[in-house]
Amino acid sequence: MFQRTISSLIFAAATLGATAAFAQTAPDVMIKQVAGDVIESVKNDKAIQAGDISRIHGLVDTQVMPHVDFQRMTAATVGKAWKTATPEQQAKLQAEFKTLLIRTYAGALTKVNAQTTVELKPTRSAAEDTDVTVRTNIKGTGGDPIEIDYRLEKQPAEWKIFDVNVLGVWLVDQYKSSFAQQIASSGVDGLINALVAKNKAPAATK
Repeated sequence: MFQRTISSLIFAAATLGATAAFAQTAPDVMIKQVAGDVIESVKNDKAIQAGDISRIHGLVDTQVMPHVDFQRMTAATVGKAWKTATPEQQAKLQAEFKTLLIRTYAGALTKVNAQTTVELKPTRSAAEDTDVTVRTNIKGTGGDPIEIDYRLEKQPAEWKIFDVNVLGVWLVDQYKSSFAQQIASSGVDGLINALVAKNKAPAATK
């Protein structure tokens, strides 16, 4: 169950690259359009399908990560310790958390196949809302459709993702527990060191 949840979370974020063309687009429409575009790109890239790690990392880093609010996500994941961390510690936490997610997300791109599609569920939100939840189904990746929820915040340039829910598990909550345990046992520097070590380890050990 845990492995399927993480794999699904990975796929969720890996479908969310965006460009400036979507800056003024409604969040649900943006996700529908961009997810479809990214899936098509993967379908046409034999190197990614074959598991080319450098190419996968490049795609995730350039098309996905710029459209995630990493400061908000990292702060929420670290919890209360974020406010007492030094600016240098905050920068290191954000950088290592980003690397962790890139390494994790990369593996999901190889799960895309010719039948993969994105189905958008009705979104309940008002025009003045600045935080919204967009719900989708990812179909054709093997097994039952994967229900995915995205939390997005309206920012000056575009909507940005700050959390993802798959099978009832929010990404921030998933990491928050383990981060809290690490901080309790060895402090913020201990968490940073643990993330550095994890990011240096072979991807197969994750």
